[in-house]
Amino acid sequence: MKVVAAIIENEKNEILCALRSPSMAIPNRWEFPGGKVEKDEDIYTALEREIEEELDCTIQTIALHNDSIHEYDTFIIHLIAIKSKIVEGTPVAKEHSKLLWLKRENLDSLKWAPADIPAVELLVEEIIGESRGRF
Repeated sequence: MKVVAAIIENEKNEILCALRSPSMAIPNRWEFPGGKVEKDEDIYTALEREIEEELDCTIQTIALHNDSIHEYDTFIIHLIAIKSKIVEGTPVAKEHSKLLWLKRENLDSLKWAPADIPAVELLVEEIIGESRGRF
């Protein structure tokens, strides 16, 4: 299953995190919002559509963040995380239990869906790399 996820950063350098609702697969875990890529749809169009549907806002995709495969008990997910920014609207949790803006250094304080962990680790590594580069 090919899935896209948005790494949305705001002007305060916070990342948007979404809590999966109890009715979703992998319930009560945090993830980056997004969803399945439909047949004949490219990953960027799919992500823009999913964010419009899930969060009621419009994003602009910026760059590929990471690409990973995770094997759950009953399915395999190919997760493609894409850095994005909001260009219209304010995110509203239509499918998720909660939305939260967090600084990169605090991302690992949440209980993430396993497929999202490589993207989280890379975001945290980026901030560590930036701080090391300042000296």
